[in-house]
Amino acid sequence: MDVTGKVAVVTGAGQGLGLAYASTLAAAGASVVVNDVNADTAEQAVKTITAAGGVAVAEVVAVGTAEAADRLVTRAVDEFGQLDVMVTNAGVLRDRVLWKMTDEDFDTVVAVHLRGTFTCARAAVQHFRTRTGGGRLILTGSPAGQRGNFGQGNYAAAKAGIAAMARTWAMECAKAGVTVNAVIPNAATDMTRTIPFLAKYVAAMEHGEPIPPVVRRAASFGTPHDAAGLVLYLASDDADWVTGQCIGIGGDRLSLWSHPAEARSAFRDGGWDADAIADAFASSVGERLETYGIPVPRFADGGTS
Repeated sequence: MDVTGKVAVVTGAGQGLGLAYASTLAAAGASVVVNDVNADTAEQAVKTITAAGGVAVAEVVAVGTAEAADRLVTRAVDEFGQLDVMVTNAGVLRDRVLWKMTDEDFDTVVAVHLRGTFTCARAAVQHFRTRTGGGRLILTGSPAGQRGNFGQGNYAAAKAGIAAMARTWAMECAKAGVTVNAVIPNAATDMTRTIPFLAKYVAAMEHGEPIPPVVRRAASFGTPHDAAGLVLYLASDDADWVTGQCIGIGGDRLSLWSHPAEARSAFRDGGWDADAIADAFASSVGERLETYGIPVPRFADGGTS
């Protein structure tokens, strides 16, 4: 896969998934603007990329505001002459159950994930529309945004919103030749360390131990590098026909998430009042309720590991 000549911005690229994305894009020929809120982390990421023969610069700013997004696009254009790919990866966690979550917990997560994605995508598309050739928006979702996750109401809501924005923007940006997709990664990072049954695998990876094959498949859980190939593919010309999709990647699994759809329907002449719904619900649309929450693989609950 060759993306020589392309220019990418990767937010939250100082470590974890963002660093894996930036490093993989650079290794395939792209020039990369590495964004992080921490200057030392961003500069170290640039050193890692350039030491491997890649081209990268750091832009230190917290995503979320329009000013920050404009800085990222401007840095790419000033440094490399253009912008082709925007990867919105920056994120934070403030996990709390509903009755303990503060306004600040909620607003911080939504500001970084949802507003940060919006402002960076808007700034990138405004640039894409000034030239021929279109562009790529690669957004970052999460299994929590697809299914919900205990203690992550703020995070799940933001990630669900990102999936919805990917589908909406794919329609809005099609005429300009811009593809929009959401990556749904599952990898060993500081963020997944907070999930109890995955924490030991994150720690093991940091000590140089491989993630067991059963975990890579049953939990779709791998290293950040395992997820980076999808971002490179979506940034490439090979993926110019892929848009409006939520694509899962983790460990040994590549998957396509379905769009929300009606699972079953019922009809009644004259419509439905509450009593009619109560009489019919259990034997019609509610006969089999949908699951919710991220499934815990059997091995994590005492099964084979």
